[in-house]
Amino acid sequence: MNTLVFDIETVPDVSLGRRLYGLAGLADAEVAKAMLTRRRQQTGDEFLPPLLQRIAAISCLLRGRDGLKLWSLGDATADETELIERFFDGIERFGPVLVSWNGSGFDLPVLHYRALRAGVQAPRYWEIGDEDTAFRYNNYLSRYHWRHIDLMDVLSGFQGRARASLADTAALLGLPGKLGFDGSLVWETWLAGDIVRIRRYCETDVLNTYLIYLRFELMRGRLAREGYEAELARVKSLLREGTEPHHEEFLRAWEASAAQSGD
Repeated sequence: MNTLVFDIETVPDVSLGRRLYGLAGLADAEVAKAMLTRRRQQTGDEFLPPLLQRIAAISCLLRGRDGLKLWSLGDATADETELIERFFDGIERFGPVLVSWNGSGFDLPVLHYRALRAGVQAPRYWEIGDEDTAFRYNNYLSRYHWRHIDLMDVLSGFQGRARASLADTAALLGLPGKLGFDGSLVWETWLAGDIVRIRRYCETDVLNTYLIYLRFELMRGRLAREGYEAELARVKSLLREGTEPHHEEFLRAWEASAAQSGD
């Protein structure tokens, strides 16, 4: 079965913020600031809930019979609806196992709300066995099924207090992590119009997630040691053959991190 590792990057939905909080006439940056301030006053932090997010980028790594492919959906000018349509169309066509980091807690809820807003159909994703009995006991929606593997959730034993960040888990395994850019910089980068940088950052998160997934597959016996090493070599080959600067940067940081950790 194909495996699709995915990650999304989001920005505040300032259009919804204007309607919800009566902020008509304010510029996007001012609306976002008001939304974040309100959230901080309510909860103690500024992280907006899924309903108040809009999608800036969706990046994927597909492991199929033909090898590995790493890319961001659409091109740099694609609108949000196109990104969502492409994501769910891939599920409709290929029925992959989805792999994420905190996908159940964040990425998929955002995709649900944004697909609802855009009117995007995704019957295969929402299937729970009514039309296809193969989905009755293994579908994308159940927390304890395996068509979607949220690595953060699984590795924590489904215990909130045991969860770790992607960056910290990457460090545990001698992986590159965030490469000097993190989610807190996405909004200002979006305002600056640098969607390419956001897409590249999103792809590095996907790479970290896939490499953690490979170690997980080794741990649970679904990859033999030889197969695991072969998959690592496949990722390195993908990066060496890549033409984007973050490919080389990730590979260089990976090799340096592995040397420091002794792996």
